[in-house]
Parts: sequence; C-alpha cells; structure tokens
Amino acid sequence: MDSGDIGQIGRAAAAMAEELTTLRQHLHAYPEISWQEVETSRLIASKLEEIGLKPRIGTAGKPVGVVADLTCGSEAKPCVALRADIDALAFTEESDLTYKSLKSGAMHACGHDAHAVMLLGAARILHSMKDRLTGQVRFIFQPAEEHGLVSGAEAMMKGGVLEGVDAIAGMHLWSHVPSGKVQWRSGPVMASSDVWEVCFQGRGGHGAMPHKTVDPAVIAANFVLALQTIVSREIDPLQTCVISAGKFHCGDVTNVIPDRAELSGNVRTFSLDVRDSARASLVRIAESIATAYRGSAETKYINVYPHPVNNDPALAELFRDVAIRVVGEENVEESPVLMTSEDFSFYQSRIPGNFFFLGSGDPEKGTTAPHHSSRFNVDDSVLPTGVSLLVSFACAALEKLRGK
Repeated sequence: MDSGDIGQIGRAAAAMAEELTTLRQHLHAYPEISWQEVETSRLIASKLEEIGLKPRIGTAGKPVGVVADLTCGSEAKPCVALRADIDALAFTEESDLTYKSLKSGAMHACGHDAHAVMLLGAARILHSMKDRLTGQVRFIFQPAEEHGLVSGAEAMMKGGVLEGVDAIAGMHLWSHVPSGKVQWRSGPVMASSDVWEVCFQGRGGHGAMPHKTVDPAVIAANFVLALQTIVSREIDPLQTCVISAGKFHCGDVTNVIPDRAELSGNVRTFSLDVRDSARASLVRIAESIATAYRGSAETKYINVYPHPVNNDPALAELFRDVAIRVVGEENVEESPVLMTSEDFSFYQSRIPGNFFFLGSGDPEKGTTAPHHSSRFNVDDSVLPTGVSLLVSFACAALEKLRGK
C-alpha cells in the first residue's frame, strides 16, 4: 500500500462522516443487550446488502450476529477478518443527549454502536476497492461481547466463523485516550478473566450464643484477607495478577449468625501458568481456613475469558506502520498493558490477531466518561479515522499474507 492508497481511503472515509454519525446515533438510541441484538443485526445486514454483500445472520441458534464475506479478484485466499462487537449494556443511561437510549435498562456504554458503524463503513470502502485487491475480507459483527459467561466470540467460533481465516483484527474506542490518538501494542495487551465462587458452610444460631455456632462470617472474612497473600507471597513479583473479591453475602438479620457465607470475585492475569497457580492457591486457602474454623468450603472456578488479548508481533508492527501513515507518527503511541478483558482473545487463541485502540476522549464534547458509565458517549468525529484504520490494515494484511 502506498501513500496514495492511504490518502484515497481517508478521503472516502471522510466523505461518509455525516452518514456514520447519523447511523451511530441511531444505534445508540436503540440499544440491545447481549444475545438480544435482533434489530441491530437486521439493520447491519440491510446495510451490507445495500453495499452488495450477502450477509448471514445467526449465532448459536439465535437471530443475532452478522457475517459477510468480500471476495476480491478470483481468489478467496488469503483471508483477513475484521470484527466489531454490537451489544449494549444492561443499565439505564443518564444523559441529556438528543439521541440518548430510548430503552430503560439498556445503553451503549462501551462504544459498540461506533464499532459496528465503523466496520460498516470499512465494508463499503473495501467493496469499492475489490478489483484492486486479492483475497477475501470477512466482516464479523459479533453479539454478546459484554455477556462474559456466554461469549459471543466463542459461540461464533463454534459456528465456524474462523474457517479459512488467516488473520483477524479488532478495534476498541477508548475514552481514556484523546480523540484521534491511536494505541497499538505487540504481545499481551489485555488480561484473561476468570470468576471464582466460594460458599463457606458453618452452623447458625443466636447472636447472643456464638459459642454454639460455627460462624461463616469469620471464616469468610479471614479468607478475604488471606486471599491477598496469593499475589504478594505466592506469585513471582515480576508477573502480573489481580485477585478481587467483588461480592460478599452473609446473613439477613442483625442478631442471627447465619449458616453460610457466599463470596465471589475474579482473577486477571496475562499468564496461563499464573492463572492456574492462583486457582490452586485460592482453593487451598478456602478449604484450609474453613477447616481451621470448623466449617467447610465449596469452591467453583469459571474460566470466562481464559486467554489474554495477545497481539501477534508481526501484525502489531504492520498495524503500527499503517496507523502512522493514516494519522501521523505524533498521534500513534504504544498502549499500556491493561487488566481489563475482551473476548477478542478467543479469536487470538486460534489464529494470529491484532487488537488496537482509537482515542475518543474530548473534554469539550463530554466524551471522557469511563466505559461502562451511565454518562458514556462517543466523539463521532473519530468515526472516519476508525474506518480508515480498518480498511488500510485489511489491505496491508492481505498484501503481507499474500507475499508469504
């Protein structure tokens, strides 16, 4: 790809800025949460049909999620996939936007409305370029990224969405980064995420006679404190791991010692070995403390996103070069390692992938609220930039893969 191609792509993306904004704000006003993205999927499919593609709707037996293939030239190889997530979050928006969510209990609070629109824009431009490219581009509009326990990425993979795909790319708008800035990183960039649940069984009784009980609150409280020693005393200090207790339920009455205490939390890391070690330590500590205080423990450990988002070094460097040509070297920076998680990691566990960030934070426009905030919003001026990045990376990746 030469500078002329980059410039042409940028101009084409800029020309659709108003249309991108209108569509993004429409999706924002009509959000659908994980596994309920029926109308969102229909709208995306209709837009792809207008472009001239043949979209396929459906994931895990549900009418949500859209996939479309663009074959360029006479060959379907190599194949590069571009993925956008499309689901909203299950809480109510608090804003005075003219296009605020019209659905109580649903809100696009993470930028997935923008992700979907930017990928639609990329599909249009790539379709207009198909006679100048060789290979195939697969557009993946994925449901249920926010669900966690039932990942849309994992479900789409089981349905064969990666069949024939050589590489995949994804993007996330980032309100923590100034609008228009682009972040890239080679290797691990976002953490794996697991959920643990522990139930401590004691023996309840009257609060005035604690000697006749086995107090699960005491067991659970000691467990929460001991939990912190896993990272500080059992894991290599040069490794990264976060263990948090997010939920603690024990009893309902002030003068009664309950029978049981239920806790849950998560574990995040970048190493599968560290994750396995943390799991073993957590189970051991729960059972040992329960025994020490005459109770018992039942532990569950659930791999939610079992792999970190781990960018292929060659693809990451390729993207960095593309990003510099799209937005200028002064607007491209290396991303810090993040302890947040993303189910894009499922795709990367199977094939090489690259995940990058596009800044959307502008204080004057009110777009710096954190993700998953009831006041989150997107700086629509960056939408054409996102389109240009996706198109330019897809073209460069097809060229690179074809040259192997």
